[in-house]
Order: sequence, then C-alpha cells, then structure tokens
Amino acid sequence: MLVLTRSDVEALLDTEELSGALARAHEELSSGAVSMPPRIGSLAPAGLLGAMPAYLPSSGLGCKLVTVFPHNTDRPSHQAAIVLFDPANGTPLALMDGTYITETRTAVAAALAARLLARPDAKVLAILGSGVQARSHARAFAGVRDWTEIRVAARDPGKADALAAELDATACASFEDAVRGADVVAATTHSAEPVVRAEWVAPGTHVSSVGYNAPGSELDPALVRAATVVVESRDSSFAPPPGGAPELEGVDPASVAELGELVSGSRRGRATPLEITLYKSVGVAVQDLAAAVLVLAAARERGTGIEIELEEIHA
Repeated sequence: MLVLTRSDVEALLDTEELSGALARAHEELSSGAVSMPPRIGSLAPAGLLGAMPAYLPSSGLGCKLVTVFPHNTDRPSHQAAIVLFDPANGTPLALMDGTYITETRTAVAAALAARLLARPDAKVLAILGSGVQARSHARAFAGVRDWTEIRVAARDPGKADALAAELDATACASFEDAVRGADVVAATTHSAEPVVRAEWVAPGTHVSSVGYNAPGSELDPALVRAATVVVESRDSSFAPPPGGAPELEGVDPASVAELGELVSGSRRGRATPLEITLYKSVGVAVQDLAAAVLVLAAARERGTGIEIELEEIHA
C-alpha cells in the first residue's frame, strides 16, 4: 500500500485536471452508475467522525474518514484520511492525507457550479469567511469569470482585512456590505446564523454555500425558497444529519437539480438573467475519490510516497 503525506498530495493534485474529473464524477453520479450512501457519523463530545465510502466506475473504490471539530484552534477543524482499494479484490492500494483534498475539491466543485450557473457577465465576487475554504475558493474561483472586484467579509474584521490584503481584494465591514451588489457570493463560514440574507441578494446573483453547522445555517431560508437550487446529490443532500443540508428542509427534492445533470445537460441551470441560483454543497464521496485517484496516478508516475505491507498474501 502506498502512503502519501499532505505535502505529497499538495504537490501531486492538479486543480485544473481536478475540475474535469469532478465534472465526470458528477455526471456518473447523476446517471445512477455510482454506489454512494449518504455520509454517516459518530458524535464525540467535541465533534464528529464521518465515513464517506463510494464506488465510481471511472475511479474505483474508496472511503474517506473525516473529523469535524469546529472549536479547534491549533489544527484544522476538518481533518481527513482517504483509503483507496482495488475494486476487483478489495486490496488496499493507498492511504493518503484527505485534509488538503477536502479543502480543494470542495472549492473546485463550487467553482464548477459557478461556471454553469453564474451570469456570463458576472464581475463582482464576494467571499464570506476567512478560513481555509475562503482561501481555497479564492484560488478556485479565480478563472470562473473576469472579476473586476473581489470582496471579503468575516465575523472577525481583522481576519477579513488580513485575507483581503493577501488576495489583493476589498475588505468589507459586514457581510451585508459584501453581498449587496455582488454577482457571485461564495459563503464558506461555519456560522449557525445566516450570513446571506435574501433582501441583500440582487436578482441574477449566484450564491454558493459550503458551510455546515446543523441544525443552523449560513443561509437565510427565504433565500433558499427564492432560488433555483442545485446540489451534488439529492440522496445525500436530503439525508438526515450528518449527511444532508438542513437548509433544504421543506424543499421538494424533485425541484432541485444535481450538478451532474447540469454537466450532462439533462437539467437546466440558469434560465433567465434575473434568476437567483444557489449551489448548496454538503460534500460527497465521489469528489474525494475522483481527486484521490488523480493523486495516486501522479504518485505512481513520479515515484512519490512510501510503500508498506499490511499483510502477506498466501496463495
């Protein structure tokens, strides 16, 4: 079994290649070719441990174990490991850091959704949050549209100022200031209270939300009701916690499109320039699997990683 550290994964994962891999994975997911149960989890006093297995015909078999400990201060709130298996015989093939993959695939999938849903003339991007996902979204969204302004807002003004300086962006004094007049809003907070209010969002805006803090939400319920909603997987998004999105309670699943359906063209995304579109992410295992397979292929090509024997196989 090949073991790959975070620094290995960072060096091996090509984000441009990942965008295409995620599009293919989501198209497979929406076609019904994938085996992927909703995320399950075990609660600990300070957080949870989630398990996310999947079989993807184009990528194989794997599982991510992820912890979510929101009050961490000396390490990331989300930490993960991914194991890939041979789908023909179940042999473990690779163990790799999943924290960087989680950070990156979440943002790249959101950027893919924005490419498909944002207005072609979108110019102003608002990033809400100042953590890992805010930074990864800034990188992933860089080429989605020709931005003339990037705004940053966070609960901690000092952190917003620091991130804005890092990104050569505009720091806003409040979430409202960032959202009003923005063409695309990327919410990346862990807030249990809405940071995107419906009355702040102009017609034609695309909103992306990757934050999770059930049973609360970073989204105004009125915004969800007003928007055309796109998710990664209806089965996962409408599952009970810790798999699903609490924002979608009361929403008719049939009214919600999947990202893979937009990729294939079987469902429409934006229909009018004045339509508000919303991509609500819960994170799904096919994204991790698609990314991990790219990493493993690159590692084999470059001879990266450490080979270990878990056990001897006797014929």
